[in-house]
Amino acid sequence: MLRLSPRTEWPLWGILGVMFVIVAVNWHAVPDQMPVHWGLSGQPDRWGGRAEGLLLLPCVAVGLYLILLLAPRIDPGRANYVSFATSYAAIRFVLLLVLLGVQVATILAARGVPIDISRIVPLLVGALMAFLGSVFSRLRPNWFIGIRTPWTLSSKRSWDETHHLGGWVFIILGLLLMSTALVRATWYLIAALAAIGAGILLLVVYSYVVWSRDPDKTAPAGTMVTRE
Repeated sequence: MLRLSPRTEWPLWGILGVMFVIVAVNWHAVPDQMPVHWGLSGQPDRWGGRAEGLLLLPCVAVGLYLILLLAPRIDPGRANYVSFATSYAAIRFVLLLVLLGVQVATILAARGVPIDISRIVPLLVGALMAFLGSVFSRLRPNWFIGIRTPWTLSSKRSWDETHHLGGWVFIILGLLLMSTALVRATWYLIAALAAIGAGILLLVVYSYVVWSRDPDKTAPAGTMVTRE
């Protein structure tokens, strides 16, 4: 089973700490009502109180950190985490880094800084997708991270081949989403989102096709967990 240590955790603690420091520093600098959601046009379409606007993302980050901290201990495929420990640590770090980026952009917008959220969010999410694609091929069967369909979780061949294809698909889709920050047209963003949906559907179907052709299907998660 994967064993986490302060060496792997302190960068994540640092990001969480920075997020709450940012909250404290900006508590009296933002208005009582601040934008908490933006439409495709980049204009705020929902406003919330200071507590929601400042604390929501840090609390989500803490919740995500705890879930991913617990995952290697409760996952039926937990024996596999050791084989992709470095990638798992990088994924956790980048996920929190993206939330930090969204938090900073949200607070800057609330403070009146001319910042276009409709550019920042696609850049961050697209970069996250491209990063995930770059590590997909290193992941081993598990129930929390990766392309988890009934077929990838019941066939190691389906898992491996789907993640090999999925890596390229996610990199391409991530770059496509990032490009929406440069092409300022709502139709282009909608087309990019449709392409992402089509890419995910492609991977689901592909995972089934590979599974159906695999004569040696393994147990769910692709591993037999031993008692420790």
